[in-house]
Amino acid sequence: QVQLVESGGGLVQPGGSLRLSCAASGSIFSINAMGWYRQAPGKQRDLVAAITSGGSTNYADSVKGRFTISRDNAKNTVYLQMNNLKPEDTAVYYCNADVVVYAKIYDYWGQGTQVTVSS
Repeated sequence: QVQLVESGGGLVQPGGSLRLSCAASGSIFSINAMGWYRQAPGKQRDLVAAITSGGSTNYADSVKGRFTISRDNAKNTVYLQMNNLKPEDTAVYYCNADVVVYAKIYDYWGQGTQVTVSS
């Protein structure tokens, strides 16, 4: 019914920047909250940033001041601008969205995109 497709991951040097995108498509009536999570090897999947349909945002302390989440409701797309990247930011980043489909809310996940910060 709904697919979340991520793009923008890759290899970057410490201090560099990346911009992740996640576009939702399918039988979407509307999208409530959207967010980015990340998971490093041996670690749990943690919230990086989230944004509500009204534009309110929430960030993990470790990325506050460096990352910015935004969304384009007309395109059903959420972005994560990542600046001043650090090696500890290395992880698989997953897009998440609460999508209204046929009067019900479903939690969807993207396939994940690898972000590697290394010199």
